[in-house]
Amino acid sequence: MGEIYEDLELWYPKLRLIEAGAEFFVAGPKAGEKYNGKLGYPCVSDLAIEACEAHSFDGLLVPGGFMPDKLRRDPKVLQLVRDFDAAQKPIAAICHGGWIPISAGVYRGVRVTGSPGIKDDLVNAGAIFEDASVVVDGHHVSSRRPDDLPDFCRHFIALLACPNL
Repeated sequence: MGEIYEDLELWYPKLRLIEAGAEFFVAGPKAGEKYNGKLGYPCVSDLAIEACEAHSFDGLLVPGGFMPDKLRRDPKVLQLVRDFDAAQKPIAAICHGGWIPISAGVYRGVRVTGSPGIKDDLVNAGAIFEDASVVVDGHHVSSRRPDDLPDFCRHFIALLACPNL
Protein backbone atom coordinates (compact mmCIF):
# COMPACT_ATOMS: atom_id res chain seq x y z
CA MET A 1 0.00 0.00 0.00
CA GLY A 2 1.14 3.48 -0.73
CA GLU A 3 -0.05 6.98 -1.37
CA ILE A 4 -2.80 7.53 -3.97
CA TYR A 5 -4.14 4.00 -4.15
CA GLU A 6 -7.53 3.36 -5.81
CA ASP A 7 -9.90 3.51 -2.83
CA LEU A 8 -12.53 1.02 -4.03
CA GLU A 9 -9.93 -1.47 -5.22
CA LEU A 10 -8.57 -1.78 -1.70
CA TRP A 11 -11.64 -1.37 0.48
CA TYR A 12 -14.17 -3.47 -1.46
CA PRO A 13 -11.93 -6.59 -1.52
CA LYS A 14 -10.79 -5.98 2.06
CA LEU A 15 -14.36 -5.91 3.36
CA ARG A 16 -15.45 -8.87 1.20
CA LEU A 17 -12.50 -10.96 2.39
CA ILE A 18 -13.16 -10.11 6.03
CA GLU A 19 -16.83 -10.94 5.48
CA ALA A 20 -15.72 -14.32 4.09
CA GLY A 21 -13.72 -14.99 7.25
CA ALA A 22 -10.23 -13.98 6.14
CA GLU A 23 -7.71 -12.02 8.14
CA PHE A 24 -6.61 -9.02 6.09
CA PHE A 25 -3.36 -7.11 6.58
CA VAL A 26 -2.28 -3.97 4.75
CA ALA A 27 1.45 -3.65 4.12
CA GLY A 28 3.13 -0.38 3.20
CA PRO A 29 6.62 1.09 3.13
CA LYS A 30 6.23 1.73 6.87
CA ALA A 31 4.02 0.05 9.49
CA GLY A 32 1.42 2.30 11.10
CA GLU A 33 1.66 4.89 8.32
CA LYS A 34 -1.44 6.59 6.91
CA TYR A 35 -1.82 6.49 3.12
CA ASN A 36 -4.51 8.41 1.25
CA GLY A 37 -6.49 7.00 -1.64
CA LYS A 38 -7.23 8.86 -4.87
CA LEU A 39 -10.58 9.86 -3.40
CA GLY A 40 -9.00 10.79 -0.08
CA TYR A 41 -10.03 7.77 1.96
CA PRO A 42 -7.19 6.98 4.38
CA CYS A 43 -5.72 3.57 5.10
CA VAL A 44 -3.23 2.82 7.87
CA SER A 45 -0.75 0.05 7.12
CA ASP A 46 -0.57 -2.84 9.55
CA LEU A 47 2.88 -4.00 8.48
CA ALA A 48 6.02 -2.79 6.74
CA ILE A 49 6.59 -4.48 3.38
CA GLU A 50 10.11 -5.47 4.39
CA ALA A 51 8.68 -7.47 7.33
CA CYS A 52 6.36 -9.51 5.08
CA GLU A 53 7.20 -13.01 3.91
CA ALA A 54 5.04 -14.96 1.48
CA HIS A 55 4.97 -18.07 3.68
CA SER A 56 3.08 -16.08 6.36
CA PHE A 57 0.12 -15.23 4.11
CA ASP A 58 -2.41 -17.08 1.95
CA GLY A 59 -2.64 -14.54 -0.86
CA LEU A 60 -1.64 -11.12 -2.14
CA LEU A 61 -3.95 -8.31 -3.29
CA VAL A 62 -2.53 -5.49 -5.42
CA PRO A 63 -5.03 -2.64 -5.89
CA GLY A 64 -4.59 0.00 -8.55
CA GLY A 65 -4.34 3.76 -8.54
CA PHE A 66 -1.07 5.65 -8.86
CA MET A 67 0.47 3.74 -5.95
CA PRO A 68 1.61 0.70 -8.01
CA ASP A 69 3.77 2.90 -10.24
CA LYS A 70 5.84 3.93 -7.22
CA LEU A 71 5.90 0.57 -5.42
CA ARG A 72 6.98 -1.30 -8.56
CA ARG A 73 10.38 0.37 -8.15
CA ASP A 74 10.93 -1.12 -4.68
CA PRO A 75 13.04 -4.31 -4.81
CA LYS A 76 11.42 -5.59 -1.57
CA VAL A 77 7.97 -5.36 -3.16
CA LEU A 78 9.12 -7.17 -6.29
CA GLN A 79 10.80 -9.94 -4.30
CA LEU A 80 7.67 -10.44 -2.21
CA VAL A 81 5.60 -10.86 -5.39
CA ARG A 82 8.17 -13.30 -6.80
CA ASP A 83 8.03 -15.29 -3.55
CA PHE A 84 4.22 -15.51 -3.72
CA ASP A 85 4.51 -16.62 -7.34
CA ALA A 86 7.17 -19.25 -6.59
CA ALA A 87 4.95 -20.63 -3.81
CA GLN A 88 1.97 -20.71 -6.21
CA LYS A 89 -0.02 -18.54 -3.78
CA PRO A 90 -2.89 -16.41 -5.14
CA ILE A 91 -1.84 -13.04 -6.54
CA ALA A 92 -4.77 -10.74 -7.32
CA ALA A 93 -4.20 -7.50 -9.24
CA ILE A 94 -6.80 -5.04 -10.44
CA CYS A 95 -6.57 -2.10 -12.83
CA HIS A 96 -3.09 -0.52 -12.61
CA GLY A 97 -2.15 -3.00 -9.87
CA GLY A 98 -0.84 -5.19 -12.70
CA TRP A 99 2.21 -2.94 -12.93
CA ILE A 100 3.69 -4.61 -9.85
CA PRO A 101 3.54 -8.23 -11.13
CA ILE A 102 4.80 -6.92 -14.49
CA SER A 103 7.89 -5.42 -12.85
CA ALA A 104 8.35 -8.55 -10.72
CA GLY A 105 8.50 -10.57 -13.95
CA VAL A 106 5.76 -13.03 -13.00
CA TYR A 107 3.30 -12.46 -15.86
CA ARG A 108 5.23 -14.03 -18.77
CA GLY A 109 2.87 -16.54 -20.42
CA VAL A 110 0.06 -15.81 -17.94
CA ARG A 111 -3.46 -14.91 -19.11
CA VAL A 112 -4.40 -11.59 -17.46
CA THR A 113 -6.50 -8.48 -17.81
CA GLY A 114 -6.00 -4.99 -16.47
CA SER A 115 -6.75 -1.36 -17.12
CA PRO A 116 -6.71 -0.56 -20.84
CA GLY A 117 -4.01 1.96 -19.90
CA ILE A 118 -1.55 -0.84 -19.08
CA LYS A 119 -2.53 -3.28 -21.84
CA ASP A 120 0.68 -2.56 -23.78
CA ASP A 121 2.76 -3.03 -20.61
CA LEU A 122 1.09 -6.39 -19.96
CA VAL A 123 1.65 -7.58 -23.53
CA ASN A 124 5.24 -6.32 -23.58
CA ALA A 125 5.87 -8.23 -20.32
CA GLY A 126 4.84 -11.44 -22.09
CA ALA A 127 1.35 -11.71 -20.60
CA ILE A 128 -1.59 -12.91 -22.68
CA PHE A 129 -4.08 -10.05 -22.45
CA GLU A 130 -7.82 -10.72 -22.35
CA ASP A 131 -10.43 -7.98 -22.19
CA ALA A 132 -12.72 -9.54 -19.57
CA SER A 133 -14.10 -8.53 -16.18
CA VAL A 134 -11.93 -11.15 -14.50
CA VAL A 135 -9.26 -13.56 -15.71
CA VAL A 136 -8.02 -16.47 -13.60
CA ASP A 137 -4.91 -18.33 -14.71
CA GLY A 138 -3.52 -20.72 -12.13
CA HIS A 139 -2.87 -18.69 -9.00
CA HIS A 140 -3.26 -15.32 -10.78
CA VAL A 141 -6.51 -13.32 -10.66
CA SER A 142 -6.85 -10.02 -12.51
CA SER A 143 -9.53 -7.46 -13.35
CA ARG A 144 -9.78 -4.21 -15.27
CA ARG A 145 -11.53 -1.60 -13.13
CA PRO A 146 -13.71 -0.95 -10.06
CA ASP A 147 -16.86 -2.04 -11.93
CA ASP A 148 -15.33 -5.54 -12.09
CA LEU A 149 -14.90 -5.84 -8.32
CA PRO A 150 -17.83 -8.24 -7.70
CA ASP A 151 -16.43 -10.81 -10.19
CA PHE A 152 -12.86 -10.14 -9.06
CA CYS A 153 -13.62 -10.72 -5.38
CA ARG A 154 -15.75 -13.80 -6.02
CA HIS A 155 -12.88 -15.45 -7.93
CA PHE A 156 -10.15 -14.33 -5.52
CA ILE A 157 -12.10 -15.65 -2.52
CA ALA A 158 -12.73 -18.96 -4.32
CA LEU A 159 -9.03 -19.29 -5.14
CA LEU A 160 -8.05 -18.56 -1.54
CA ALA A 161 -10.55 -21.17 -0.31
CA CYS A 162 -9.43 -23.85 -2.80
CA PRO A 163 -5.98 -22.89 -4.15
CA ASN A 164 -5.49 -26.18 -6.01
CA LEU A 165 -8.44 -25.70 -8.38
